[in-house]
Amino acid sequence: MPRPRDHAPFPWGAIKYSMIALITLAGGVWVLNLPFPPLRWAVAKSAPLLLVPSFISMDQNYRQAIVNVEQADQLINQATAPADFELGKTKAKAAQKNLDALPVWFVGYYPSQYCSLFHCGWNFTIDEFRAARAEVARMEATLFQEDNARTQIEQAGQAIAEAQQAYRQATDQPRQSKAIEQWQAAIDTMQEIPSKTLAGRMAQGKLQAYERDFQQVVGFTKDNTRTGSLITVAKQFAAEATKSTRNPPHSLAELAEIQKLWETAIDRIDKITVSDPDYVQAQTQLVSYQKSLGAVKVRSKAEEESMQAFEKAQQLTNQLLAETTNNPQGTDRGRVAIQLKQIIDELARVKPGTTQYSDAQKLMKSAQNRLK
Repeated sequence: MPRPRDHAPFPWGAIKYSMIALITLAGGVWVLNLPFPPLRWAVAKSAPLLLVPSFISMDQNYRQAIVNVEQADQLINQATAPADFELGKTKAKAAQKNLDALPVWFVGYYPSQYCSLFHCGWNFTIDEFRAARAEVARMEATLFQEDNARTQIEQAGQAIAEAQQAYRQATDQPRQSKAIEQWQAAIDTMQEIPSKTLAGRMAQGKLQAYERDFQQVVGFTKDNTRTGSLITVAKQFAAEATKSTRNPPHSLAELAEIQKLWETAIDRIDKITVSDPDYVQAQTQLVSYQKSLGAVKVRSKAEEESMQAFEKAQQLTNQLLAETTNNPQGTDRGRVAIQLKQIIDELARVKPGTTQYSDAQKLMKSAQNRLK
């Protein structure tokens, strides 16, 4: 019988070495494609085809970056609904991720061999790369503003609802006033939301409704509270002015401060119109305040004139002393008498109740004694 032919052994060794060679080659290509500029530049000049994985990645990320930037720009900068911002935020993040994957140091390099085969579309400049990044940054800033505006609207709306409930449940005037203040503060917050944002533009309708409700519900109470506040503040300034007027005499500077206090009190009362509550009471206070202000002005004028007269008397006194001291024997007694009379006349102009009155009386007595 013929012997069966022996089968040739399976080439396990050759396969093993082939696998090792493939793994080694793949590892080498992976190393050459690492984001290490000096290594990549050297390979790009001598064996650019080894950078095919990098070229593929760059091509894909560049194309995706352009698409995502355009879509994000459309959704964010021309948004018509809040949902556009959510989708735009996703596209902007994707575009940023694509741009981060592009090696900046490789911008401007064009692998002609690869692109002749695969028709890559990423022959872009460093200026275009920076412009894309800047556009993404602007869109992120716009998203941040929109998020802030939306949060402000939600918080203001909640604050208005709470203030409305507090006003309805208030059982006395102080609680009503506090609720009104909170209500008005929430409306003011909503008014401060930038109108250039979509959220701000969409909030205008709500704001008008809130303001209309506010005027209808608490309009009179608000006016009453405003009037009461003005009267209270005016009384505080008037009380301070009255307190400062005690213990005369006062200098011109002190009288000027007192005058300002009365003028401020009057200014607060002047803000109360005929249609405001407590108008009659306000007018009564106004008359009293104006009378007090007039009295302060009279005292200020008297103080100023007295100060000028006292200074003039002092000058004449000093001149007379200088003449009599330098020439005691040859001094004309008639001339001295005339000068003393002038000094006394100036001192007589110093009004009682002024800061110079006491000193003026002493100087007058001295001049009168010399005149005898």
